[in-house]
Amino acid sequence: MRSLYGLLYLAFLWSSSTVHAECACLWEGSFSEVQQSADLVIAARVLSIKGNAVDVEVEETLRGRAYLENLRVWMETRDYCRPPAEDFPVDSRWVFALKRITELPSDGFDPSTPNQSFGRVDDYYLSSCGGYWLNYSGEAVTGNLINAPRWARDPDMTPVLMDLLRAFLRNEADGEALLKASREDPALTDLMLDTKAFLRGDEGRP
Repeated sequence: MRSLYGLLYLAFLWSSSTVHAECACLWEGSFSEVQQSADLVIAARVLSIKGNAVDVEVEETLRGRAYLENLRVWMETRDYCRPPAEDFPVDSRWVFALKRITELPSDGFDPSTPNQSFGRVDDYYLSSCGGYWLNYSGEAVTGNLINAPRWARDPDMTPVLMDLLRAFLRNEADGEALLKASREDPALTDLMLDTKAFLRGDEGRP
């Protein structure tokens, strides 16, 4: 009986190390850089978390083409260099620079861990090797947007208006404009947001 328990314990350790193996990748840059290599850039709201994936509602397609209103985005498992799904709570909003899954590795699905998978062909995954996501709150974004320290997920910065990010992605504004906005006086950003809310007729900004 002891030998049976020992085998089960070793199997558990092997399974745990398989699912949570350490990722190793080089830093690829802030959002302003890595978005260029993404297949799809969207503003989205998280609908649910399922295993190591999140289902999101596409609020706006910023670059590329999303053929569905809801997408599944695959996150961290094994040694795949992706952020944990739990970092993206239900109803939170984000700007994602996503890469499409075009093929699966031979060990991409393990029947013993059905809720943990590499993903499905034509779904998307989120890399953790750069600033591939930004927090989207109200009408502004924060995160590793431009010239931020490596691996910093929530660097000290002024929120940047979503309109400016849209213009950047359309090549109507350059990186210098993003950098300047991220270092502005926060009071100036608040004034701009309040002015836009007033022009829309809102009683108050959320």
